[in-house]
Amino acid sequence: MTAMNIPVPPRRPRPRAAILPSAVIAALALSACGADADTRAETDDGGEVEVNAPVVATYDGGILVLDGESLEVEADLPLDGFNRLNAAGDGRHVLVSTQAGFQVLDAVGAELTEDTFDAAEPGHVVPHAGATALFADGTGEVTLFDPTELGDGLPDAETLTTEHAHHGVAVLLEDDELALTLGDDQERTGVRVLDADREEVARTEECPGVHGEATAEGGVAAFGCEDGMVIYHDGDFTKVESPDDYGRIGNQAGHDDSGYLLGDYKVDPDAELERPERVAVVDAGSGDLELVDLGTSYSFRSLARGPHGEGLVLGTDGALHEIDLESGEITDSLPVVDAWEEPMEWQDPRPTIHVRDHTAYITDPDARTLTAVNTDTGAVEAETELPETPNELTSP
Repeated sequence: MTAMNIPVPPRRPRPRAAILPSAVIAALALSACGADADTRAETDDGGEVEVNAPVVATYDGGILVLDGESLEVEADLPLDGFNRLNAAGDGRHVLVSTQAGFQVLDAVGAELTEDTFDAAEPGHVVPHAGATALFADGTGEVTLFDPTELGDGLPDAETLTTEHAHHGVAVLLEDDELALTLGDDQERTGVRVLDADREEVARTEECPGVHGEATAEGGVAAFGCEDGMVIYHDGDFTKVESPDDYGRIGNQAGHDDSGYLLGDYKVDPDAELERPERVAVVDAGSGDLELVDLGTSYSFRSLARGPHGEGLVLGTDGALHEIDLESGEITDSLPVVDAWEEPMEWQDPRPTIHVRDHTAYITDPDARTLTAVNTDTGAVEAETELPETPNELTSP
């Protein structure tokens, strides 16, 4: 990204994109017992929508499905409640975390289907190694399925339950190993790994407050802790210690062609909301941890990886900062949105980055815009004004 040498066009949002009419909109009545929905966008002549490289955003009261190149809004799908978005892992579907569970959204067809993986307090969704792992925080149940089988009802799935319900995560590794967190409703302590027969083969309880996961080159899996990180590779766990007694890495971004991991970094256990200005860079091979000072704060929705493994952080200064993770140097900074401040409530909208291939999609909730930036050149490829205030953002 060579942003400083490329003129960035003035931020002139397009006129608000037209929303295609929906011929079938079922009222959604969500409860803890379930949700019913069959919302499909149609073209003016009655044909079904086929969205090009879709990008999906939530807002308070629904979901927007956009063309990933033009950023035109192709469908507005009503859905009550605070809903979260997760890539399903097949390039077509998105899983929407609702009160009922993980509901399947066909992003290419712009259809919110009735298919729902039942889950009490649906949490993390992790596609990796040919399977997608769902974690239900309310029960500790893990569901594994082949995402390529989505599209005609729910696919066959493997399920297992952790010893205690907790806010956790699971990820399928190479050789059909499964890593999943340890914890209960009082504390989270570590990670264990099960083999293909789902027998435990490795465990660490040296990861207080374990949260999030990322994978890296060579089959590495990493998990954040309140005092650093734990890395699993070739059957063994390695502890990466933070330089501070409390140095929490709670969110990580990995890349399967890079040996480095990017994480957030917080040092105040008593803060109602800490606004850190340093990020953690971990060498998965050596276990070394380096802190990079951005000179600006960021949020948990600010971390991403570029197509070449570079680290990308969207700062509250409104700039997209590129980090060479091997050297720990900030190599570029591109102004994209206006300066902003992280809200106190984590559910509230804030500028968010999502990277697909060589494009970084960045929202600005205050301006209600979505901007597409080429990560190689720094050029703004497209920008649009949205009909609603965007919150979460992803693509299939």
